Amino acid sequence: MSDAQRLAWLRLLRSENVGPATFRALVNQFGGAQAAIDALPDLSRRGGRTQAIRLCSIDDAEAELARAKRLGAHLVAHGERGYPPALAHTDGSPPLIYVKGRLELADMPIVSIVGARNGSAAGQKFTRQIANALGLEGFVIASGLARGIDTAAHNASLDNGTIAVVAGGIDVVYPPENADLQAAIGERGLLISERSPGHTPRAKDFPRRNRLISGIALGVVVIEAAQRSGSLITARMAGEQGREVFAVPGSPLDPRAAGTNNLLKQGATLVTTPEDITEALAPILGRSVGRTPRELSSDEEQKVPRPLPDIGQAERDRVIEALGPSPIDIDEIIRCTGIETRKVHIILLELDLAGRLQRHPRQLVSLIEP
Repeated sequence: MSDAQRLAWLRLLRSENVGPATFRALVNQFGGAQAAIDALPDLSRRGGRTQAIRLCSIDDAEAELARAKRLGAHLVAHGERGYPPALAHTDGSPPLIYVKGRLELADMPIVSIVGARNGSAAGQKFTRQIANALGLEGFVIASGLARGIDTAAHNASLDNGTIAVVAGGIDVVYPPENADLQAAIGERGLLISERSPGHTPRAKDFPRRNRLISGIALGVVVIEAAQRSGSLITARMAGEQGREVFAVPGSPLDPRAAGTNNLLKQGATLVTTPEDITEALAPILGRSVGRTPRELSSDEEQKVPRPLPDIGQAERDRVIEALGPSPIDIDEIIRCTGIETRKVHIILLELDLAGRLQRHPRQLVSLIEP
């Protein structure tokens, strides 16, 4: 990818109302990031937006890239070195991520370990044993750099290979007590973030981070998790992404084991030894995860974007009428309205950029009520 293409990708991704799914839809419709940026104002206006949509400027994008360079971080896209191949195959994977450290770790088989922030001494000891044993078997251990189980997993696998997926910028330390660990992972392991450098994590950023933790891995091991916890969110996302879900059983008297015990009832693989994990993943390792080619070709900016089709207001009204607060498959909208496929996708983009559409996994969309 050329510097100009990378800058255009970043500008599009950082523009208002453009998430990973919208990014892909825009690039597919306009053939390139720069053409999509040029189309954003008119699309959002046609979708009912009254105020001008905020576009990421060239200066802002260049400043972000310069800050990342000073930090020693790299902005990588699908198919580039440092982008985990398994993540590229997930629904809604980020077009761009920041990475810092040993980029080759992204290409190795990865197992994610997550669990309680207030993990017990026994739980953390077992985490260290599992992480160390898997590391000696050639697995890279990934986690979210949180307190408790995450920290134990990273510390135990630092020498053999560990990846930390952070919710904020790659230079933002959270929690503060893990500053030295984060710095060590940035040198001896690999840090991953989809947020811009300096971004302070918000509550809504952590579920997104959890989706990356599961998305980069062959499987997710949950060690101590309460009934309502981020670890269970990670396990649910792992199941949605087709990953193996492992759970370590615990005492029914310990609230920290309630979530993991429930996962076992739902069919998660029981783990009492490292072999439980390696044996379950052996068939998967026989099917290598190939690299996904980038969504745009090397000459994408030379392509002439197709002109937008003429769309009447009656067609827009039919699509809006077919939408509702409950997620619906895009193909179903096309069937029930009888409108040309490309027109439906353009109308959905208009609504999306106007802030009136929400995209869900598996090509589902819903209308955001005013």
